[in-house]
Amino acid sequence: MRVAKEEVKKMLESLPNDAFEDIQYHIYVQEKIKKGLLDVKEGRVFSQKEAESRMSKDLWALWSSKAKKTNDTRN
Repeated sequence: MRVAKEEVKKMLESLPNDAFEDIQYHIYVQEKIKKGLLDVKEGRVFSQKEAESRMSKDLWALWSSKAKKTNDTRN
């Protein structure tokens, strides 16, 4: 926890005094980066090929369900 507190202090010193939204954004981004790095370290990632395959299947399922609904309303 001490490390996180020091990181926030360092970040605060680099930002203007009226930068409340900037502060929130920077904290959010830092947290997401840390989570992503932990996911990589623990193997919770997909290869490019696997990601494309999963997205392709999801997009195909979405497209075919919409096409079916369109055909059902025309008949």
